[in-house]
Amino acid sequence: MDFPWRYATLNTVMAIASYNLKGIVAATLLLVTYSTSGFAQQADTRDEAELLRQLVQSTPDQAIGIDRQLKALWSLSGSASADLLLERGREALDDGDTVAAVEHLTALTDHAPAFAEGWHVRASVFFGMERFGMAAADLEHALTLNPNNYEAIYGLGLIFEIVGQPDKAYGAYSRALAIHPHHDEVTNAVNRLKPQIEGAAL
Repeated sequence: MDFPWRYATLNTVMAIASYNLKGIVAATLLLVTYSTSGFAQQADTRDEAELLRQLVQSTPDQAIGIDRQLKALWSLSGSASADLLLERGREALDDGDTVAAVEHLTALTDHAPAFAEGWHVRASVFFGMERFGMAAADLEHALTLNPNNYEAIYGLGLIFEIVGQPDKAYGAYSRALAIHPHHDEVTNAVNRLKPQIEGAAL
């Protein structure tokens, strides 16, 4: 997936981004930070494909547990040192130390470049810092490694929306919702943009 904007352009767009997206950005940062933490010991033995199949067919209540199992599965690197770097990066982000978070997570992506969650979590740090170009690049990398990560797809949709590309944002949100039909934030995003997209198509 291509990202045609440049960082200088992002700084300009960021300055004129609509006010209501500020709350969305903050909420998403918290969502990525906390929803992926603490579930590594609860990973289900079933494979990702089965969990994703169940997620599509689940009720809203069932989706909560399946969502946690998927995030636990995606948080397993298979390396103790990589797990430690991920933990330290998340702890630094929880503490608001974005510099340390970037350092730990960059060490993680260098050490374990095939571990999608490292790229995803570092993207959440860049996203919270409003470095949207860097966040988009990390999300692109994460989705190359794990194309089913609906949180990463949602984050990418937010970036598209912030930089004024609602059609691409809507496409990303719709893709995420197809994977996780009961994701409240994604559902709200689809409903928010649907009138605009449908109106433009008339």
